[in-house]
Amino acid sequence: MMKELVEYMAKALVDDPDSVEVHEVEGEQTSVIELRVAKEDLGKVIGRQGRTARAMRTILSAASTKLRKRAVLEILE
Repeated sequence: MMKELVEYMAKALVDDPDSVEVHEVEGEQTSVIELRVAKEDLGKVIGRQGRTARAMRTILSAASTKLRKRAVLEILE
């Protein structure tokens, strides 16, 4: 569910939604969600001073709290 949420948010932000890749690495308590986008869309996902990335992490944190898990978003180049 977390993977789909991040993918949905990222595809709405970028110019090339086909290049969005999301991988989830699940642990017992924590899930690490890795997001890859096209190089030219990286700025759109991160935002000015990291505001967009921080907002995505906040939404992900709220959704994961509801599932009683911890989720961490990593934006990869």
